[in-house]
Amino acid sequence: MNEVLKTIQGRTSLRRYKDVPIKEEDLELLLYAAQRAPTAGNLMLYSILLIRDQHTKEVLSKTCDHQPFIAKAPLVMVFLADVQRWYDYYRISNVEEYCRRTGMEYREPNLSDLFISVSDALIAAQNVVIAAESLGIGSCYIGDVMENYETHRELLGLPEYAFPIAMLCLGYYPDDHKPIVRPRFDQQYFVFEEKYHRLNAEELTAMFAELEASIPRPNKYAAENAAQYTFARKTGAAFSQEMDRSIRKALENWQGEPL
Repeated sequence: MNEVLKTIQGRTSLRRYKDVPIKEEDLELLLYAAQRAPTAGNLMLYSILLIRDQHTKEVLSKTCDHQPFIAKAPLVMVFLADVQRWYDYYRISNVEEYCRRTGMEYREPNLSDLFISVSDALIAAQNVVIAAESLGIGSCYIGDVMENYETHRELLGLPEYAFPIAMLCLGYYPDDHKPIVRPRFDQQYFVFEEKYHRLNAEELTAMFAELEASIPRPNKYAAENAAQYTFARKTGAAFSQEMDRSIRKALENWQGEPL
């Protein structure tokens, strides 16, 4: 196994960090890794916010589903799905007038722009995660930055066409860290040849058997199985409902019409 695959295999989410700042030379390497990430049409439809201010981190630790470790991370990166830069460029370059002159329809950003910029941002974020791991820097993804859209827009100074799709907490591994690599589902349940295979009840039971054995019984959700337990903790939880509300609010900006 080569060094890249070893890095991928050994990486786990880190929520406790050595109390030292990220070295500037390491930060430059992380940003270079992001910069070299694959990007749709070489448009680089993302931006990265470097968050080191303690007050901002403390706010994020509360607005992102109350996770105190966020405030203790030496560095937080927010990855934005961002087409604002291109549309500002279109405006100063008279693209709307060009469209009228050539018979082309001009439009503001729509959902396809959002989705492709989300892909760009997440690809860049994962490049940072792997580069960080290779430098002895642990990371943890925070999807909860998609919640509380209005609060985060004000806190981070976001324009209309930039949406926070992911956040990374980053810091060096503490000296006493002992990583625990969690199992993943077997490939037979998510890798299919040519066409999608919808799992039957027998396959689903086998796929989730290890998870089923791991849930506490009894538990605070009164869940009888892993599906009920997961729905209560994740899919049906209050943070998930807030994330849905927040994303729906943000989507008002991505309808192809001027705001």
